[in-house]
Amino acid sequence: MSYAAEVKKELTGRIVSNDAAKSELAALLQMNGVSTWGMSQEVRVQTENPAIARRIYTLIKQLYPAVPVDVQVNKRVALTERKTLIVVLQNQVADILEDLGVDPLGIDQEVPAWLLNNEEKKQAFLRGAFLAAGSVNSPEKANYHLEIYTSHEALAEQLVTLITGFDLPVKVADRHSGYIVYMKRAEKIVDFLKLIGAVETMLHFADIRIARDTRNSVNRVNNADMANLQRTAVAANSQVQAILTIQGKIGDLDDLPPKLADFARARLEHPDGSLAEIGDVLEISKSGANHRMRKLAKLAKMIEEQEDFNLDDI
Repeated sequence: MSYAAEVKKELTGRIVSNDAAKSELAALLQMNGVSTWGMSQEVRVQTENPAIARRIYTLIKQLYPAVPVDVQVNKRVALTERKTLIVVLQNQVADILEDLGVDPLGIDQEVPAWLLNNEEKKQAFLRGAFLAAGSVNSPEKANYHLEIYTSHEALAEQLVTLITGFDLPVKVADRHSGYIVYMKRAEKIVDFLKLIGAVETMLHFADIRIARDTRNSVNRVNNADMANLQRTAVAANSQVQAILTIQGKIGDLDDLPPKLADFARARLEHPDGSLAEIGDVLEISKSGANHRMRKLAKLAKMIEEQEDFNLDDI
């Protein structure tokens, strides 16, 4: 089961008040799409997710217990073995859709204010919207992403208004087939899942995200340490070669000025050490060690380029 499916499974098991149930059901119907059939104005809501079909059925029975509801299965054999579940509502259709603020023709997508007049209802509507048309990447993946799709611009704008009202930043992407309301910041995805009631899967997301981010941080530190060690090794080797060049030219390092001679011998005795470590050996600062090495490097370069030099001037 995908992580998104786990989130939806948890959400469909929530017990909610009638007010919240009405807002959630309204979102489920709007986002899934409602079709009306025949003179009886029979309403059909299609979904490929059995949990969503059960949720729609359960909410209808909670709000309108006397109204008969049926769930039909339409198996498509053409390309896949996937099944479409159809929740069918036949009686009191006009009254129920009006009570839920859902336009049976799908033209007016504006959500009535009374469905969103407190935080519980807003959270419920967002829960229904996510159940119907939302998805979220597994926290194991490199990119964090949560989105809700709708084919209606007005509904996308209303979703943005609702979500940002809870201090959660979202963006809208305009696609050829509709609009995607999405967020990519991991901590905000965690907050959104908590907001709509997916507490258990939210905690799972947070745990994996923390472990993954910690692992990445450790790897970055290790990589940085390895890079520093490599740079130190390359620099140390270059410094040793410069001193060997000088030694090959003048024969005895004692012919160098005393401070440079001491540094040159210490560098050769500790070929893998950093300048700071060589400075510790000589009881001088890192800047002092760096200053002496620069002088030796300059002398080695003069030797390589066969320039005249005077050791007293070094």
